[in-house]
Order: sequence, then structure tokens, then C-alpha cells
Amino acid sequence: MTVNSDSFTLSFASISPAMLVLAGGVLLAFVLLVLVLLLRGASLRREQAEEASFRAGESEARMAELLRIQAEMQGRIAAMTEVFGARQSELNQTISQRLDGMSQRVNSTITEQTKSTHENLQRLQERLAVIDAAQNNIQTLAKDVVGLQAILSNKQTRGAFGQSRMETIVADGLPMGAYAFQQTLTNGSRPDCTIRMPNGAPPLVIDAKFPLEAWNAIRDAGSPEAGKIAGQQFRRDMEVHIRDISEKYLIQGETQDTAFLFVPSESIFAEIHENFEPVVQKAHRARIVIVSPSLLMLSIQVIQAVLKDQRMRAQAHLIQGEVAILMDDLARLDERVRKLQGHFTLAQKDIDMVVTSADKLTRRGAKIEALEFEAGGEAKPAREDEPAAKSAESRTGLLKLRVVDEE
Repeated sequence: MTVNSDSFTLSFASISPAMLVLAGGVLLAFVLLVLVLLLRGASLRREQAEEASFRAGESEARMAELLRIQAEMQGRIAAMTEVFGARQSELNQTISQRLDGMSQRVNSTITEQTKSTHENLQRLQERLAVIDAAQNNIQTLAKDVVGLQAILSNKQTRGAFGQSRMETIVADGLPMGAYAFQQTLTNGSRPDCTIRMPNGAPPLVIDAKFPLEAWNAIRDAGSPEAGKIAGQQFRRDMEVHIRDISEKYLIQGETQDTAFLFVPSESIFAEIHENFEPVVQKAHRARIVIVSPSLLMLSIQVIQAVLKDQRMRAQAHLIQGEVAILMDDLARLDERVRKLQGHFTLAQKDIDMVVTSADKLTRRGAKIEALEFEAGGEAKPAREDEPAAKSAESRTGLLKLRVVDEE
């Protein structure tokens, strides 16, 4: 130990003062550093404590705020619970009222629907009765159609059917004596109808026969070939019929140069003009006019107008005599009206003179009424408040009175 202490003393003695100063400075710096670290640690712990206390305060404040908010929420929840309860009771009441109203409306609607259903069923029964009656009528009409088909299937009866329709149109449009049915011509032929023309012109011939068999064959054709064959047959029958009419009924000087071929159907007439134009052209060249019921009716109306015009011309001298008598009556009426006008003119002049005299008398009476006389004949004295005005008025009245007297 002594040796060690001696060696340490020698080593310490051998250290220079500068080294000692340096060592002392380092030691001092270390001590200062330790002190600074300790101070910083203390301040850091103090700040942490302050921060912890601040955080604890904030936590308490937040906790208090949360408690306050919770209390408010509980109050609001209680208020909302009361409101919801009241609303729910009101809603239940409203729903019950609406359900009662809906049940009443449903009951009334069901009652009305039941009543309407009964009424509709009653109307349906009435309509069914009408339908039954219509069905009976349809059955009757079907029987008539069957009878008509039987008529049309027979050639003679078919011709009678077309002739009866033509005769009906002619008889409805022309007066008696203007036409004749089945009249015999000089060549022995008997046309279906002849219409007498005015001014002694030859009559117009109407033929009511029509080749309906060939037409029905066209309508009943099941294939284009059969339809073509039926169309050719119909064209030949029409050409033969047109030639027969031209040879039998167009007689020079005895009948008109034109004859009518009556077709008893508007649809057949349209089909002929649409699909059989050569037949129509040939008929025109032969001076045969193909007419439908409407065209025949129009032609009859034209003939009726011509006959009426002829009758008017035949009675022209009677009309002229009546017009002359009417003109004489008009001349006498004009003379008497002019005399009456003269009497009215004189009466008007007398009335104007009477009115003029009445106007004069009225003005004169007004002027006299404007004057004021006393019993002795002298004018009354004027009042003190208007002497000049009264005097001027009296003089003016006298002046006007004198002027009227001069008139």
C-alpha cells in the first residue's frame, strides 16, 4: 500500500499544471452537464405533472360535460317519449277514425255497387230480351235470304226480281202515263219498260235482264283458272245480251237510239266497269248504257225534269195571261198607293201648320206668363233689392211680346 501511494504521488507530481487545469475544466463541465440534465429532468417532470394535472382537469371537465349531455339527452328522450306517446295516441285515434270512415265508405260503395249490379243485371236482361228479338228477326231474315237465293237460282224468277226493282224505281220517279211495262213493239218484241219522251220523241227502252249465272260462277270460282273461264263466259253472255238489246229494241223512228241495260246491284255494276272494260266499250259502241239502280234513279229524275219543263212550256200561254192580269193588278195598286201618298202628304202639311200654330201659342203664353200685372193694369213696383234687374226684365219681356204680335 505504501508503495502504491508513493507511486501515485510520483505520478501525480509528474502531471503538469495544464493537465490539471484541463482535467478540472472537464470535471467542471461534466458536473455542469449533470446539473443541467438534472434541472431539465426536474422541469420535464414538472411539465409532465402539470400536463397530467391539466389532462386530468380536462378529463373531469369532459366527464362533467358528458354527464350534462347525458342528462340533457335523458330529458330530451323523456320529452320525445312523451311526444311520441301523444303522437301515437293521436295517430291511433286518426287511424281509427279513418278506418271507421273507410269502413263506412266501403259499406256505401258496396251498397252502391250492389245496386248498380242489380241495375246492370236488369239492363242486361232487357238487352238479352232485345237480342232474342233480334235473333228471331235474324232467323226470319235468314229465311227470307234463303227464299231470295231460291228466287235468284231460277232464271225466270231472277228476271222478275230485277224487273220488279226497276219497275219500283221508275214508278216512284215518274207520273202515271209517262211509262209503260211490257209494251209490244212493231217487231213483236216486248221490252221490260218504255219511257215516253216529251215533244213527241220516241220512247226510251229499259231492259232489266242480266246474266247472273255467269256472274255467280265468277264469285264461286275456287281457282284462278276457273275464275278465268267463268269471266270469259260472263263476257260472252254480256256481249250476246247487248247484241240482242241492240237488235230487238233499237228501232229507227220507233225508239230512242240509246237503250238502258239495268244491273240490279251497285257492286256488280262497279265490278263490270273495273274488270270488264271491253264489255262496257262494246255496249257504248252499240249505244247501250249499263246503269245501276242509282244511275237509273238519276236518269229518271232528269227525265222528270224534262217532262216538267215540257208541261210548263205547254202551259206558257196560261202563265202569260196570268202574268198580264197580275201586271194590271199591280198598276191599279200603284195608282191607289200614289193617291194614298198624296192624301198623306196633305195631311202632313196640315199637321205641320197645326204644330207651328201650337208652338206660337206656347211661346206667346210663356211671354205673357213672364209678365206680372196688378189688378189696375199697372206693373207692380219692383222690390228694393232688385229694381234695375226687374225693370230690364220687364222691358225685355214687353219687347219680345211686341215682336211676337208683329209676327
